[in-house]
Amino acid sequence: MLAKVGVQFFVLTSRLTPLRPALGNLCRQQFPQMEAVTTAFWLQQTRGYAKGKDRKKEKGGKGKPVKVEINELQLRELINLDGLNAQMEKSVLQMKEDFIKNLSLRSTSGAIDTLRIKVDGAEHELQELAQISRKNPKTIIVNMIAFPQTIPDVLRAIEKSGMNLNPQQDGTTLFIPIPKVTKEHREHLSKNAKVLFIKYRDAIRDIQNSEIRKLKKQTDIGKDDVFAAQTQVTAIADKYIAEADKLLASKQKELLGDA
Repeated sequence: MLAKVGVQFFVLTSRLTPLRPALGNLCRQQFPQMEAVTTAFWLQQTRGYAKGKDRKKEKGGKGKPVKVEINELQLRELINLDGLNAQMEKSVLQMKEDFIKNLSLRSTSGAIDTLRIKVDGAEHELQELAQISRKNPKTIIVNMIAFPQTIPDVLRAIEKSGMNLNPQQDGTTLFIPIPKVTKEHREHLSKNAKVLFIKYRDAIRDIQNSEIRKLKKQTDIGKDDVFAAQTQVTAIADKYIAEADKLLASKQKELLGDA
């Protein structure tokens, strides 16, 4: 009977961690035969705690990304969800458009026509600033006589277009040789496709981070709600980046062919 009471009393002491030393001494004085049980009990508890920590480490380790469920109803109460989706989708569509216009195996005057030129903070299509024609199947002529002051802007835009073009300037006229479709040309276009992807991926991340900063500034939202919304905004960005990544893979396969 005393042994049973001793066990119950000792189990109770295990739940009073701050008082463990004093209660343990009392228990050993009253029930000396329970000392072995005491040691075994605490060893078992410690091992269980250590295993629990190991399990947490395993769960927190690297592995497959956790799928985040998007709670649109909750998210709409905190952010402009339609606006967020529209901005990110616009980046993906713009990348797709740039792929089509600027990364064809044979550059055409049509791609040059719609090349966007940034002048004094505003964007214009090249055909708005110049007369564009073909001297022959291998050369495009860009006459800049109407807006000669924009020639440096046009040259920069052509250089950054990813079309692998090297214009030659003669006064207010640009002569643009169309490169041959070689293995090197294909690889160059493929690299430029990756550059464009990174540009629009970063644009999507900028939209994501801007939205998260707005969330954190709202003082009427609890920390848990902010964290949940932040996680969902990041998941939405990840979805659009994954879509852009698929477009990149498809475009690079098209450009490289059997090269």
